[in-house]
Amino acid sequence: MAAQRRRLGDLLVETGLLTPSQLERALQEQKRTGERLGKILVRLGFLSERDILEALEFQLGIPKVNLEDYRLDPEVVGLIPEELARRHMAVPVKKDGNRLLVAMADPLNLLAIDDLRLATRMEILPAIATEKEIQAALSIYQQNRAKQAKWAQLADLAETAAGLAAEAAAGAPSREIFNLDGAGAASSDGAPVVRLVNNLIAQAVQVKASDIHLEPQGERIRVRFRVDGLLREVAQLPLSALSSLVSRIKIMGGMDIAEKRLPQDGRFQVTLEGRNIDLRVSTLPAVYGEKVVLRILDKEAMMIPLEGLGFLPSLRERYEALIRSTYGMILITGPTGSGKTTTLYATLKALNTPEKNIVTIEDPVEYLLEGINQVRVNPKAGLDFASGLRSILRQDPDIIMVGEIRDRETADIAVRAATTGHLVLSTLHTNDAAGAVTRLVDMGVEPFLVNSSLIGVVAQRLVRLICPHCKEEYLPAPGTPEYAYLQGEGEITSLYRGRGCPACNYTGYRGRTAIQEVLVMTERLRSLVSAKEPSVIIRKAAIEEGMIPLHRDGLYKARQGLTTVSEVMRVALGGF
Repeated sequence: MAAQRRRLGDLLVETGLLTPSQLERALQEQKRTGERLGKILVRLGFLSERDILEALEFQLGIPKVNLEDYRLDPEVVGLIPEELARRHMAVPVKKDGNRLLVAMADPLNLLAIDDLRLATRMEILPAIATEKEIQAALSIYQQNRAKQAKWAQLADLAETAAGLAAEAAAGAPSREIFNLDGAGAASSDGAPVVRLVNNLIAQAVQVKASDIHLEPQGERIRVRFRVDGLLREVAQLPLSALSSLVSRIKIMGGMDIAEKRLPQDGRFQVTLEGRNIDLRVSTLPAVYGEKVVLRILDKEAMMIPLEGLGFLPSLRERYEALIRSTYGMILITGPTGSGKTTTLYATLKALNTPEKNIVTIEDPVEYLLEGINQVRVNPKAGLDFASGLRSILRQDPDIIMVGEIRDRETADIAVRAATTGHLVLSTLHTNDAAGAVTRLVDMGVEPFLVNSSLIGVVAQRLVRLICPHCKEEYLPAPGTPEYAYLQGEGEITSLYRGRGCPACNYTGYRGRTAIQEVLVMTERLRSLVSAKEPSVIIRKAAIEEGMIPLHRDGLYKARQGLTTVSEVMRVALGGF
């Protein structure tokens, strides 16, 4: 190690950054304290860390890494044991096949590189970073330890639960509210399987997950949470715990624990930190056992007011003008999980007054809205969207919300309701606003009926918000996808991103908002519908009539610092 440090000193003398006498003094100090030579040189005031970094970068070609630019992956960081990382002041940055890029305070330390190579069995590519940055990055080990301890507790519970028989089907009734307060603590709540399920739900709610996935795979159960629209693995549990785990969830959801060959659906409610949270359960028979998905329906998170939906001021004004109409049909479009139901509920809440009779038909009813009459589809009883909509029309409604238009019959009834003095709100699964117009025609609705009923369409997607705790400004580099995208959209400007921090679990994102496009039907668009023109022609005309396309709304929000261009490209353009 001393030989390598002298090489660093010799290099600094050769470049004229250090005098021989300064080097001699620093080496003497090193013998006394045992510190790294670079740290001593900085402490003595002979050089700055940046001087040393630039010398190594330009003289030896060792790349410099700004750790603040990286969102460190906890799994990559875990490739090097914490004790070794702290001893050598080294942080794994990126894994590429069998090669590992490691930021080091002393990249000339060959003994340290050998230690890292032996520990990881990978080729080590040393890079240089400041000691301050490395110290800050090493905090991720503490986060990993806390996470591992948390999930180790769940694994222990699962092991214990695996030895227990499935609980009796006559357990908790389907409408019971299960109290989860204190679930994260050493709960005294009965059997280990009960505590295991309670902990899973409590931790999912804590990180604001929308779904919990329990997936039997070979010898393990993979546990994944969907956070901000993306799935991430959070734990692995023994497969032997699956039976008791699924049985407990089925009991909570009022489902048949004896039926394992067919898919089932259930629902239950929990109380956590004084809040009532609904959960929908879906089970699916798979090769290694039943796969379970729990959808977390947090009413407080769901009930966003209209002004909180993320509309740009001009688009919100357009949308509010649409919903103030006394009749006509408004469609909200987008893929599953794009926030369509949230937008509909916010709209209904804004329209709900004592003078209005508002009736909905949904599958299922996501949340109960005070003052609004909500009907749940029940196919077994013969109540589908079409028959329910017919019955609603006999209930003197002012505003009707249809959860989804799925077939021609429902579309026909909704269209006719919209032309006979009712405001109809519904959803469709289409890629953009113009696609909703042609989808109705493709379903068999006559173009003249579409023109007389449809007044507007909102297409939307959800994009992740930049974490406010680690948000930073940067200029996109030439050659990157972001730079190429901005070139096609005009001026290259500074953008924003999250570096990654404990608050966002090192993802750089925290929370979501919507990006939208609002299509308002005009005479020109109606003439195109009458001519049965394709959606691409209608879309082009709508943009010429003033519609802001989805991706441009996203780009505007990226330039505002709300989200990133890469998120907009991923969600709105299907790339990156």
